[in-house]
Amino acid sequence: MHFGFSYIGLLYLVMLMTPNIIWTKHQPKDYEKYAKNENRILLMMERFGEIAVSCLVLIFSDFNIRAWSNWSWCLLISFGLMVLYEIYWVRYFRSEKTMGDFYSSLLGVPVAGATLPVAAFFLLAIYGKNIFLALAVIILGVGHIGIHLMHREEANANK
Repeated sequence: MHFGFSYIGLLYLVMLMTPNIIWTKHQPKDYEKYAKNENRILLMMERFGEIAVSCLVLIFSDFNIRAWSNWSWCLLISFGLMVLYEIYWVRYFRSEKTMGDFYSSLLGVPVAGATLPVAAFFLLAIYGKNIFLALAVIILGVGHIGIHLMHREEANANK
């Protein structure tokens, strides 16, 4: 592992944060009703993971593009997952913005808005051979995907 700025990490964070900032003005109907019932342990894991991933992905240069190797497939697939994440958001912003739209799947990936970026960052950790990012992503994934699955179940029960 090598300390240094990661432009790939910055690109991923921009791809992650831009639609989330837009989302704050386009939340699904009744979202606040579900958000207040979030599991506190999952929420702590999500918050810790968000901070850790955001920092770690920027401070290791190992995530930047280097000469092609078999490890490069991890970066390529990871970037593909981030592109699918952007497609998920385009679809959401064009929808009626219901809870069902927000927690929908994409190409068979459940709760795509949570699962796709977590998987992308995990593959980025593998590409960079960075155990710290991998552990942070696992913590983030348990919290973030867990919360999204709980919200989806609650929304389905309230239909």
